[in-house]
Amino acid sequence: REAARLFRRAANKGHASAQCVLANCYDFGRGMPEDVDEAARLYRRAAEQGNPAGQTNLGNCHVQGKGVRQDDREAARLFRLAAEQGYAEAQYNFANFCLSGKGVPQDDAEAARYFRLAAEQGFAAAQQNLATLFVEGRGVLQDIGKAARYFRLAAEQ
Repeated sequence: REAARLFRRAANKGHASAQCVLANCYDFGRGMPEDVDEAARLYRRAAEQGNPAGQTNLGNCHVQGKGVRQDDREAARLFRLAAEQGYAEAQYNFANFCLSGKGVPQDDAEAARYFRLAAEQGFAAAQQNLATLFVEGRGVLQDIGKAARYFRLAAEQ
């Protein structure tokens, strides 16, 4: 409770990181009752300040329709903003949208590019998906050696 009070005070003063932490508490009912509307509001405040965690989490809210309307295009826009700041989870999410054509035009090469960015930061799910693209030759030249490398990196985590 004390931690939540301190995060609320910092969030009210406009600290984006505190807004994200507090939003996460509301989103998942950690230390307070779950309130997805308040979580989305706080994620939005952080996202509007350019905070990549806020952008990513608000994007996730739009994917699920939690506290906001379900909107894949808005989710993709937010994921891309955070991905361009080097945020691995957003790079992975945006790559999946590119791969499926969800919220953006389907583009295997763009998916591979963003999976690679996240994979190079050690994001295991991105390493696995990139490895699969190398096996299939989707968006990249087929390369079983590179596929094996990325599968191994993912497995070692």
